[in-house]
Amino acid sequence: MTSVKAGLPKTKEGLPKEAFAIVSDPDDPDTWKLPHHKKSIFRALRRKLDIEKTVDWDRMGPAVAALSPGGHREQRVDASPEEILNAAKHLAGHYLKADKPLPDTLAALA
Repeated sequence: MTSVKAGLPKTKEGLPKEAFAIVSDPDDPDTWKLPHHKKSIFRALRRKLDIEKTVDWDRMGPAVAALSPGGHREQRVDASPEEILNAAKHLAGHYLKADKPLPDTLAALA
């Protein structure tokens, strides 16, 4: 749901655009795809928390799978090849910073 109140940031699923791996249009939450952060990202954006601590590891698997040709639940994210590569690099960065092994999909794309 998008906030329509003046001064409040736009959100989707209660999350700001920074919580998504693909943001085709920053002003249109319908274009934001692959959420992978918790709501605590709002604190990180205010520099009160390290953004890496806001990664939602339960959502990372489905986000990564959605980038693969087979997709998540047989559905690949609807995005341009450039957006898919940029999202893979972004998600791979979270894995590397957390010292976690890269999933094969990210290793192949990133």
